[in-house]
Amino acid sequence: MPRESLENKRERAKKIIRLLKKYYPDAKCSLDFSNVHELMVATILSAQCTDERVNKTTPALFKKYKTIQAFADAKIADLEKLVYPTGFYKNKAKSIKKSAQQLLELYDGSMPKVLDQLVILAGVGRKTGSVVLGAGFGLAEGIVVDTHVGRINRHFKLTNQTDAVKVEKDLVKIIPKDDWIIYSHLMIDHGRAICKARRPDCKNCFLSSLCPSANI
Repeated sequence: MPRESLENKRERAKKIIRLLKKYYPDAKCSLDFSNVHELMVATILSAQCTDERVNKTTPALFKKYKTIQAFADAKIADLEKLVYPTGFYKNKAKSIKKSAQQLLELYDGSMPKVLDQLVILAGVGRKTGSVVLGAGFGLAEGIVVDTHVGRINRHFKLTNQTDAVKVEKDLVKIIPKDDWIIYSHLMIDHGRAICKARRPDCKNCFLSSLCPSANI
């Protein structure tokens, strides 16, 4: 099978995105938050945890800690107890408190709008930073790559990488920048509805004709 050119991948990606937008018109960040710092905290909690469980955990957390200063002053034991349901609670509590302290020390309590400044914060990697910029500020500095995005795009043959950073490097060359923010939300919706990890439903997939891996 001849190797697909970058230009052909871009054209195929545009068709994929057009159909995804048609079938998932309400695609958006599934984490609940009322400000950008809450979004960052929720995203930190979402590591190795479902968004559904995070959304059940954060109401009590955000009720108790309403400001960045409150998180910075929080007792670790109290934080651990509140975030326990999301798993890896000790590391997550430590990151949430430390990142709040850093926001106060480095940025006067304001959320930075630049990825390089966000990834300095405890618990914030490129994925979390891109979520904050995209869903919080509407800024596209990258494509968020989670397990759905990585898996489905390997099916699409838009990447053959397994490392999230390398997957993103491939995708930013192919996906139009105007779609960088929405793309991961579309992928997540599709991964939950049809292209499931254990058994993709290729026979009922509206993207099967555009997917080299479709088993139909």
